[in-house]
Amino acid sequence: MNKTIKSAALVAGLALAAAASPMVANAKAAAAPAAPAAPTGSVVAGIGVADFNAIIANSNAFKTAETQRETTYKAQIDQAKSRKAAIEAQLQPLITKYQTDSQAAKPNEAALQQQGQQIQQIQQQGQQELQQILAPVSLSRAYVSEQIEDKLNDAIKNAMEKKGITLLLSPDAVLAMTNGAYSLNQDILNELNTAIPSAQLVPPQGWEPRQVREERARRAAAAGQAAPAAGAAQQTGR
Repeated sequence: MNKTIKSAALVAGLALAAAASPMVANAKAAAAPAAPAAPTGSVVAGIGVADFNAIIANSNAFKTAETQRETTYKAQIDQAKSRKAAIEAQLQPLITKYQTDSQAAKPNEAALQQQGQQIQQIQQQGQQELQQILAPVSLSRAYVSEQIEDKLNDAIKNAMEKKGITLLLSPDAVLAMTNGAYSLNQDILNELNTAIPSAQLVPPQGWEPRQVREERARRAAAAGQAAPAAGAAQQTGR
């Protein structure tokens, strides 16, 4: 228990900071520059490598939306930051007391367990509260990403055709590559920026991410298949 709660401040800080700073989730990807174009005469023709996440994060539509979102959703972001600070202020004395009590010569294990549960409960409730506050921000990011993803496939095809690429690999499938020799990132990025120079920031009322829509459709299909089967079973039972 001691080890768990000693790290509670760090865990809470990371989780709450990520929730209160909408840019954090994509900071690493957005910071990754598109790889340089492949030098001629030094690679095997027809093979390319592309990092789709980096391409999306470096697209004009994505980067512009990230900047605009800080203004459009400033109220939610400021509210989340304020609430995050309040939660951390509430947690800090509890964590300090727990650590002090746990270092006693004969710590009260029952009391420590109760304190630990209280800290974890506040952490979990805080994360849920921040996620709820920032739900419009997260939905906006999902909406922008989906608009860009919808144009990505054609951008990939166009770049491959122009560069004579017949086999496109992900970076995970490559053990080593020097000088970005096979990278198609910039070519795809150029096509993507042409196809979607900007994206709509605020989703329409009632919009849901693709994953949610697909899951609902899957469940509806499963329910539709189950209904006739249930009816047939009833008929057989008669």
